[in-house]
Amino acid sequence: MTLKTLATLSLTALLVAGCGTTPHRAPVIDRLPAESARSPQNTAKPATKVAPREPDWRPATYTVKKGDTLYSLALEFGLDYRELAEWNGIGEPYLIRVGQVLRLTPPGGEGVQPLKAPAVAEAKPLPAAEAVLKTEPKAIREPYSEQALARLEKSAPPKPESASTANALGRSPPEKPAADKPLAAENQAPEEDDPDRVEWVWPATGKLLASFGEGGSKGVDIAGNLGQPVLAAAAGKVVHTGTTLRGYGKLIIIKHNKSYFSVYAHNSQILVKEGQNVVRGQKIAEMGDSDADRVKLHFEIRRLGKPVDPLKYLPNDKTS
Repeated sequence: MTLKTLATLSLTALLVAGCGTTPHRAPVIDRLPAESARSPQNTAKPATKVAPREPDWRPATYTVKKGDTLYSLALEFGLDYRELAEWNGIGEPYLIRVGQVLRLTPPGGEGVQPLKAPAVAEAKPLPAAEAVLKTEPKAIREPYSEQALARLEKSAPPKPESASTANALGRSPPEKPAADKPLAAENQAPEEDDPDRVEWVWPATGKLLASFGEGGSKGVDIAGNLGQPVLAAAAGKVVHTGTTLRGYGKLIIIKHNKSYFSVYAHNSQILVKEGQNVVRGQKIAEMGDSDADRVKLHFEIRRLGKPVDPLKYLPNDKTS
């Protein structure tokens, strides 16, 4: 056998041995394409849920009936009587007539308006090809290396540790998900949050004579002594004083915000003026018996013009 023949046989044996070796398989790593990561679909913020507010019940106009006055209508619809007069071109002494149609909104259309239901966006499915293009990840193959294997292991989600495994390793067992735990009472938000919420205090101290709705009462009656202080139940602006409403005697009305008014009736002396700003707890009047059968304070809270039960708004430490 010649030297050339021997070299050829040796090279052939090496090639056969190399073909029998099992090659290493390269790991497959899934990655999202850069275009998909920057797409608006991935960067869009989730829609914020807005709690629905109670619709405004008040109409845009009102037809005057017998017995109505500008002051009584302003109180009934939760408005400042001077604004109501201005919107309808009524000057002093603010007389209105039966059958007259009054607008309850400013000429610009702002103010008291029924709330409209929010528009609902129609969801349309994407075409199949476009959906696959935007959502389906691409598999990028990398040559095998220790670095590629380490990245693949790091991207894999960790397996939850069981209680038995934790005990065997001397660690505390994992806690249950937070969803399984009851929420503390102080962390639970109320079902309805009033954006115009007011912090109230009692307007006077004394025995409760009449509750809301009792005998048709639109508020509560608090007994007291002649000249006893009457306090502003919350901060606000005095929008009316006087004896213009029958059955209320010497009266004060305070506007606290767009939703809430408070009413103080049967006073002996009024200590504030229309247009004056007052703070919560400020003395605004002295208790009396004007247009009443005894010394008392008649107190009302009105929301959007409608009388509401003051006991549901005032603090629990009620008068004694």
